Amino acid sequence: MDDVVRRTALPGRSQSPHDKLARGLGYFSIALGVAEMVAPKAICKAAGVEGIENVVRGYGAREIATGAAILTSHNPEPWIWTRVAGDLADIATIATGLRQDNNSKGRSALTLAALAAVTIVDLACANGLNSEKASRKTAARDYSGRSGFPQGLQAARGAARDFKVPDDMRTPELLRPWT
Repeated sequence: MDDVVRRTALPGRSQSPHDKLARGLGYFSIALGVAEMVAPKAICKAAGVEGIENVVRGYGAREIATGAAILTSHNPEPWIWTRVAGDLADIATIATGLRQDNNSKGRSALTLAALAAVTIVDLACANGLNSEKASRKTAARDYSGRSGFPQGLQAARGAARDFKVPDDMRTPELLRPWT
């Protein structure tokens, strides 16, 4: 039944709070990904980790791809779950900054707190999308182009005029006695 809802849903009409949040997360992913691609050294310094600029560039490419997928997909839920997985990878990467012997452990801890907050928002969005997409009440259906006739409405017009009424309407032809 999922395909029927998808084919009959009006394009661009889903305006639920979770869909709006998903769109915002898509734009956020793209912006963050561009920042990670353009200035990985500054991102590493702000996060309190050093020497992982290439990893940050790779994470930037992941963020851009995920953001684009969220914005272009009819159902952004799987891509929001991809963001959650990416957040967990980011948390694991930044957690290495707490083990480094440097003076930036405070920045690493602050970055971990920010990542945890973003992960909570991503989880709330993914769970909200999952619960609302499971119900058929959320899709606006458009049946205006349907007539109910297999060959269309124009073919059905006047079709009853050529109908010949049988002599005996009560008994089907195959059940009538042989004469």
